[in-house]
Order: sequence, then C-alpha cells, then structure tokens
Amino acid sequence: MAYNDQVPGPMIRVREGDHVRVVLKNELTESTAIHFHGLETSNEVDGVPFITQPPVRPGETHAYEFVVPNSGSHMYHSHHNSTKQVGLGLLAAFIVEPRRPREIEKADRDYLFVLNDGLHGYTFNGKRFPATEPLLAKVGEKIRIRYMNEGMMIHPMHLHGLHMTVIDKDGWPQPQPWRCDTLNVAPGERWDVIVDCTRPGTWAFHCHILPHAESDHGMFGMVTALVVSKA
Repeated sequence: MAYNDQVPGPMIRVREGDHVRVVLKNELTESTAIHFHGLETSNEVDGVPFITQPPVRPGETHAYEFVVPNSGSHMYHSHHNSTKQVGLGLLAAFIVEPRRPREIEKADRDYLFVLNDGLHGYTFNGKRFPATEPLLAKVGEKIRIRYMNEGMMIHPMHLHGLHMTVIDKDGWPQPQPWRCDTLNVAPGERWDVIVDCTRPGTWAFHCHILPHAESDHGMFGMVTALVVSKA
C-alpha cells in the first residue's frame, strides 16, 4: 500500500498558516482515511472513521481542507485498519515551517527518518540496510534530523562519534536544548535534533535495540551512516 506509489508517501512541506487541501482518492480494495498526526486541526478533518467521518470506501474520493495551525515535524497516515495499512506503507511526513525560525533550528541540511517496524520489517524511510541511504555532510556543517516513529515499537536511535542536540519534541520547542548520543523515539513521537558535524568519517547510525540492526549474518534493518567529508 502506498500514497502516490511511494513509501513513505510524498512529503507535504508548507508554512504555518498556509491553506492546505489534500485529496484522497481511494484505489485500494478496502476502506481507508487520513489522519494528520500532530496537527491541531478542526475536528471534522481529524480523519478517524466512525468518530469524525465515515470511512472512505474503495473508489471514493474525500478532501481534507484546513489552515495549518502549528509548525513542526508532523505526519500523516491511515487511521483505518491502521496496524495493517500503516505497516504496509500508508505513512508520510508533514513538515510545517514556522513563520519565524529560531536561530538554533537553522541548518545546512535537513534529513528525515521515518521509522517503521511493520510488515516491511525494520525500516528507515521504507528501506532496510544495505538499501538505506546515508546522510551526507561536510566538516563544519550543521544538519537537522527529524525522527518520526510510525511503528509499534520504541527505537533508541544512536549516532557514533558525534552527539545530537535535541531541539523539538512532537513539533514543540524544548524549554532548553539538551545533548545525547542515543535518543528513544517511541511510537507516534517526533523528535528534531541538530548535529554539528565537527569530525570527518563514516559514522555508524542505527537503532540500538540490537535485534533491529544486527544478526548472525551482519547488519540489517535499521542501520545507516552519517558520512562527514572534509571541506
């Protein structure tokens, strides 16, 4: 299952206060709906069948229209038979840029990690190692990483060689930025971090629940690398 034939689905990237219209055309063989996770929308576009709307049946089209209320790193996904549908790929990122960005969130590069542990296995952005894509940076650059857990398990994300500065939780600024090298990302959570790429090298980057990342046959699943090259 996929939005527009891709997993994760197309990233929606807008600004705080923008008017958005998302049209869902259901070409599945079962009903579905879209929930905009983390966005404080009005009740009628919350996307939960039998609570805020009827399910969108096969062949039907349903439009969600709203003014984007709050900035941050958010998601959209199915909220109907969601264990199956989200696990099979009906998930995506919904990024809302603030009207007035804070100095701490300005970065040279912006990366997304959609974590999932559904029927496709342990994945980053729909792929398992060695198919996962590395993060690229140059010495002296700052990168922003947006973690989004669409799965059913917690995933402690661990970066070798460099620390992360945590700036946002679920789209809301932290009262005080804080540092770590391992960050627990629970189901439904979004965390934003800044990495100051001060040290060149190919640094391992993985979920630290080891059966999600390694087996007797080597690394698999939730593994990638941050490659920091000399300027």
